[in-house]
Amino acid sequence: MPDPAPGTDPSRVTQMLGVDIPIIQAPMTYIAGAQLAAAVSQAGALGIIETASPQGRADLIRVRDLTDRPVGANVALAMRKEASIVDELDRAGIRVVTTSSGDPGLLTSRLHDAGITVFHVVGTLRNALKAADAGVDGLVVEGVEGGGFKNPRGASTMVLLPLVAARVPLPLISAGGICDGRSMAAALTLGAGGVQMGTRMLASKESPVHRNFKEAVVASDDTGTVLLSLPGLPTMRVIRTATAEQAAARGRSETGLDAARTLYFDGDMEAALANTGQVAGRIDEVESVADIVADTWQQCRAVLDRTRARLG
Repeated sequence: MPDPAPGTDPSRVTQMLGVDIPIIQAPMTYIAGAQLAAAVSQAGALGIIETASPQGRADLIRVRDLTDRPVGANVALAMRKEASIVDELDRAGIRVVTTSSGDPGLLTSRLHDAGITVFHVVGTLRNALKAADAGVDGLVVEGVEGGGFKNPRGASTMVLLPLVAARVPLPLISAGGICDGRSMAAALTLGAGGVQMGTRMLASKESPVHRNFKEAVVASDDTGTVLLSLPGLPTMRVIRTATAEQAAARGRSETGLDAARTLYFDGDMEAALANTGQVAGRIDEVESVADIVADTWQQCRAVLDRTRARLG
């Protein structure tokens, strides 16, 4: 058996991101705005602002009223592939971008010309190799246990991350199934130099979503999400509500994504399908972003130290 890939040095990731701690926040549409991103960046990690919605794009500027720390942005290429988005990011002073849901070759060169570092989100080895060929600076490797849009044939982080680490010589950030120091330590062991957290940040005090959504995450167990592949919708992992169960049983959704804002901000958990990662089953309380970031990094280092000691 060949030796495992050496993996990414976390210090390289922090340098590329301009942060103190190699953690980034996931780009949840409508949720990942100035309020949450500023809290993450203030905690020493990298807050990410989504640009799929008009509010998200406006928050690229508004976030500067909340923090002077580095803040990144996400570009979902299926929704925003025109060159003008690069100009918006540049004017807002964004220097790190994650791209997702599309061909990384569409904007990578333009982003580089603007002095922006690009990490592309991938869910398969094939897409990782394609992104590397497109010239991205690094990858966010997301297993199928993560929340939101997914490849229906995707592998878990435990399988996908070491596979990509062995084949792609780029800095890697692990996503999917990360909520604390123990899971972060596992990701570093498998070859990542940092992690991305979505559901854990969604269920934080600074998250703008309604408390009903946060409480639903805390109440979830290990079977509390379901992966749905429905006609007219992308495959996605959502929290297991009555609406999600009915959609799975009927093979179609009556709500789709249109009522997501009602669920997120009014607290009607049956109004739409709620993108949520499988890691909800490991989240026991709503905490501040500062505590989440600090505790995750401290616990990660402690777990790795204890693991080395157990090996003797």
